[in-house]
Amino acid sequence: MGNMQELLTFLVAASPLVELRGAIPLALLVYELPMWQAFFLAVAGNMLPVLLLPFFGVLVAYLSKNSVVLARLLAWVFERTRRRHEHSFELFRDFALVLFVAIPLPFTGAWTATLAAFVFGIPFQRAFPLIFFGVIIAGVVVSMITLGFFQL
Repeated sequence: MGNMQELLTFLVAASPLVELRGAIPLALLVYELPMWQAFFLAVAGNMLPVLLLPFFGVLVAYLSKNSVVLARLLAWVFERTRRRHEHSFELFRDFALVLFVAIPLPFTGAWTATLAAFVFGIPFQRAFPLIFFGVIIAGVVVSMITLGFFQL
């Protein structure tokens, strides 16, 4: 049964929206995994989507090539996102990506940061360690909240 709990912790952390913010409480409070194991599995699972970053360009190119509607929609979404958030990314640069992941709120996390890195053209070699650092910070914050060190 233990292996299934570890796998589910990893998969919850890898899932969009829930990510590490749900995986750590699940592992600690429901599965009663040791802190080190819950943290490791959640961080590893949460970093899984970041490994897909180098393939986003290929995927977007493929989807755009095969659907005019999708090509226009993606172009509109990416351009609108760049226009609306370019100033923040210019102002804070690398810190923005770390902070975006580190704050454990809905719609912030590794998935969204990975998409942001793609949209803003941040190379994988630069984005990966920044997102990883943010995931570590988020993991510490979520762990401390889960264990009752402080409350939001």
